[in-house]
Amino acid sequence: MIEVKDLQFQYPHTEDLTLKGLNFHIKPGEIFGFLGPSGAGKSTAQKILYKTLTDYQGEVRFMDRDLKKWDRTFFQKIGVGFELPNHYLKLSGRENLDLFATFYSGKRLKPIEELFEMVELQDAIDKPVEAYSKGMKMRLNFIRAIQHNPDILFFDEPTAGLDPVNAHKIIKHIEDLRDAGKTIFITTHNMYTADELCDRVSFIVAGSLQITDSPENLKTEYGKEAVHVELQGGESSEFALQNLGSNPEFLSFLKQGEVARIHTMEATLDEVFINVTGKALVA
Repeated sequence: MIEVKDLQFQYPHTEDLTLKGLNFHIKPGEIFGFLGPSGAGKSTAQKILYKTLTDYQGEVRFMDRDLKKWDRTFFQKIGVGFELPNHYLKLSGRENLDLFATFYSGKRLKPIEELFEMVELQDAIDKPVEAYSKGMKMRLNFIRAIQHNPDILFFDEPTAGLDPVNAHKIIKHIEDLRDAGKTIFITTHNMYTADELCDRVSFIVAGSLQITDSPENLKTEYGKEAVHVELQGGESSEFALQNLGSNPEFLSFLKQGEVARIHTMEATLDEVFINVTGKALVA
């Protein structure tokens, strides 16, 4: 779906490259994520891929065609959910979507009422957006990006500003889009969002990609194949997963008291990021 080779970009009047030779590809029907701290180059890479920034070096191919050779029909095929909501505040939610719908001539649009109900904004559909909370604006942002049924979607920090319940719902909606065959590129510094959503992630730091793999593989590779067991009395110990059920030391330890908790020792994505990059994953 998307192929990127030796992508470089430098903002005017700056000394250093923002993107330093990125190489990656996004498969059809997958959720691919850039995971990195603020200022790492995540949003810049996305802006190049959806043609907001065009003065780049390297090669970008979209549907096996050079991105620079696509005309305005390109924008009929993509949807973008920006990190910061950008709506016409004096217009209602319905009027905002009606306005943006005019950009997609010939596209089969999803019914507006259905979209607002999807993100539980049906009671605010005719209210001015200036009366919306940040979380409501983010949900409006989301449905605006998907209303024209695009083939590929770009989301920049899709759960930013959302409470945990609505963040989980947006994650589920994005998974449903993937299951419907959409290709999705997410940028985030939120480990939970990346872990829950992405089929594959790339770690990006200071404009360079460090590693690309599935969250599951990364956590397994950089964690321990072991379990940590803690008893009610406070005693705890680690045991290798291999042949755990027949490990006499494990079985003997269990007989010493009631088990308080037991968990595997795979690394978190945050821990993997620090291990690979030497930097903490912070906003």
